[in-house]
Amino acid sequence: MSPAEALDLIFRPGFSTAEEITEISGRGVGLDVVRSVLHRLKGTVELETQQGHGTKFRLKLPLTLAIIKALLFRIEQRLYAIPLNSVAEIARANESEIHKVDTTEVLQLRNQVLPLARLGQSQSGRTETRGGKFFVLVTTFGERKLGLIVDALEGEEELVIKALDDQTVATDLVSGASILGDGRVVLIMNLPAVMERFTRDGTNVGHFAMLSSATSATEVRQ
Repeated sequence: MSPAEALDLIFRPGFSTAEEITEISGRGVGLDVVRSVLHRLKGTVELETQQGHGTKFRLKLPLTLAIIKALLFRIEQRLYAIPLNSVAEIARANESEIHKVDTTEVLQLRNQVLPLARLGQSQSGRTETRGGKFFVLVTTFGERKLGLIVDALEGEEELVIKALDDQTVATDLVSGASILGDGRVVLIMNLPAVMERFTRDGTNVGHFAMLSSATSATEVRQ
């Protein structure tokens, strides 16, 4: 029996590591239920273990089953969303408060220097808004922070994510889409990819969500 086959035994119905049966353990009901539920949802469970170091269980589910609480915003009249737990705060700033460090635009936010990313084709230059004010979404991914300049805020929503194929969306900076109650399509921003593009290309991330002209709410549902 290979190590992988031996580890797979813990997912068998009735298998237990307890020496005796009590009211709360030893009945062999546990990981077999986890696997069977995941299989019904078209998901998987993987196990990694190393003696003396620990054990890791990795559960994978289709993206269509993911539900996130998201912050909705607009860039060039297109509606986007980002997971709310990735937003540390929302700030308002003027163009006069933006400075450049080498080729990167930054904002002095209290005692912190925050790098800024401009999203959208028309934002390659200075943002032109009423009174020079704009919204900055202070986003976090691990230890990294990035300020996203957006045109307008739309509020918070719980979204069911739908995966998109390569023919529907032409960039990896969007991880999926969702449909609001009024039928509007909202694109889910892929924050890790945005941060990677920003690190590579600089402040102007570019128009990161070019949907084909034929894309509709019906196509997203499909």
